[in-house]
Amino acid sequence: MTVIVRCVAVLMWLAMPCAAQAAEDQNCPHGSLDKRYCDRDGDLVADLPTDASDVLDPKTIIFSYTPIEDPAMWQNAWARFLDHLQTVTGRKVTFFQVQNYAAQLEALRSGRLHVAGVNAGSTPVAVNCAGFVPAIQLGTETGSWDYTMEIIVPANSPAKTITDLKGKTIAFVSPTSATGFKAPTTLLKTEFGMELDRDYKSRFTGKHETSIVGVANDDYEAAAVAGALIPRMAARNVIDASRLRVIYTSDPFPGTAFGYTNRLNPELSAKIREAFLSYDWMNDEKLKRELPEVTRFISTSYKDEFEMIRKIDTASGVTYDCK
Repeated sequence: MTVIVRCVAVLMWLAMPCAAQAAEDQNCPHGSLDKRYCDRDGDLVADLPTDASDVLDPKTIIFSYTPIEDPAMWQNAWARFLDHLQTVTGRKVTFFQVQNYAAQLEALRSGRLHVAGVNAGSTPVAVNCAGFVPAIQLGTETGSWDYTMEIIVPANSPAKTITDLKGKTIAFVSPTSATGFKAPTTLLKTEFGMELDRDYKSRFTGKHETSIVGVANDDYEAAAVAGALIPRMAARNVIDASRLRVIYTSDPFPGTAFGYTNRLNPELSAKIREAFLSYDWMNDEKLKRELPEVTRFISTSYKDEFEMIRKIDTASGVTYDCK
């Protein structure tokens, strides 16, 4: 009898870590989020930390915009909105110039960046690996502002259709870009039976604008880019649009997601949402010039509005391996 009791006691002791882990998982479900984050309400984004010492309440809010074109130009374009954000929150606001997507995500993950506009393709990575909480999208009078992915070639290229790109090199933006890599490689495979490294080669340029300029200057045989950027760059005389040609246009994708780190004080994050939704976009000449299709900010749901981006990730074999 004594032996049996001892054995049962040992078994119970061995089971305790597993039971504790199961209880922890139930209290902090992760879903696809990194293990440092919990998603108790099932909205697919990280909850506010339960440890008060992890909650951020900065005196100076650090803001960044997705790294496209010239960061200094965009700092100037966002100046009026940042003044509005400062007024609504009662905090000082500083623009953080990010040169690439990896730097932006790392700054979010570390808590050095508080509010950001993240490109659609990087949004799932930012959510799952950096605690990003998408709350706002660019909008129009009829709803959200979307954009298409376009595959472009030099105007003098013999390529007329996608299949003409077999054996060619296509310029992509970065592995996390929806329109600049994930969507086009998935569509090339599912719609045209063309596989990367088998039917065509690839190279990364780092930015949509670099890809567009490269095609216009005959540096690249083809490129996959966000189509909305082409007329903007032409309007600023960055490129001559007649020097490139579009051979494929996709269905619309969601635009940039604006949000904040999950670690932010809830009262402050509510003020940040208020600042976005109360902003009079139509009286901002600089933003209207850079994003003429947009008329306002609108609320967004990561779970609903970015479902297509997550499906593209799944179809292309992307996993959120946070490091």
